[in-house]
Amino acid sequence: MKNLLVPTDFSPESHHAFGVALQLAGQVGAAVTLLHVLAVPETAGFSTVGGPVGGDGGMDDLFMIKLLQATKRRMHGLIDEAARTASNVTVHDMVLTDSTGPAILQAIETQHIDLVVIGAQIHSAMENLFTSSHTEELVRLAPCPVLTVKYAVADFAPRRILFPSDFTAEADQAVPGLRQVQALFPDAQFHLLQVVEKEGEVAAAQARIVDFFERHNLKHAQPAIYVDDSTISGISAYARQMQADLLVVPTHGRTGLSRLLHTSVAESVATHAFPPVLTFKLG
Repeated sequence: MKNLLVPTDFSPESHHAFGVALQLAGQVGAAVTLLHVLAVPETAGFSTVGGPVGGDGGMDDLFMIKLLQATKRRMHGLIDEAARTASNVTVHDMVLTDSTGPAILQAIETQHIDLVVIGAQIHSAMENLFTSSHTEELVRLAPCPVLTVKYAVADFAPRRILFPSDFTAEADQAVPGLRQVQALFPDAQFHLLQVVEKEGEVAAAQARIVDFFERHNLKHAQPAIYVDDSTISGISAYARQMQADLLVVPTHGRTGLSRLLHTSVAESVATHAFPPVLTFKLG
């Protein structure tokens, strides 16, 4: 992992994401690209990289010039902050004038990004992540993993990582991604969780989980079963119980949704303060 991308709108949540990205970058020797996307009036003559392309946009052009200058000042302020708090991390700033989703995807491609770290509000974090929003679009379309951060994390070194699944054959496709997470956090304990509706399903679920981690020789992993008539409330309750530092959710490329977490589930967890969520493509 050499290049991290942090989209920022200068909100507290995006600042939390920036802080986590700096910590990760310092741990693995990566560089960070800080991206801000500006919406441009149709009458303004600006390119997708924030420079004028000629023409006379009048007041719109003047407004955009002032906005770009103010944006650059704020970006440089964040870079100065990084120099004080993470002096071993190289931070580049990037301003694009485009729609948010396409701009982020463009930055991922041109900057050869290995991981996107993005902020989300606590009360709607999972809703933003898994419904039709910029973040859901990013999770669905990004060719690289996406880490969603909702609050400040003073020491991002996850020790308790939660991987919820139904541990059907599809879960095997998540193993390469899980191994990458284990390599990044080798001392972390993985809790492999299945939520079941009835006590009578516990033994079979536990057998599936044990078979899963033994078959794939996953280190530092333990089975976890939680009985709840709602998958998402079970995940939420167990995450709080184990004080999870990170939730790992594989995604499908077509929908951005894991088999386990669908839209109604995402809406249900919108009011829960989940830990940071790492999504990656199955396969």
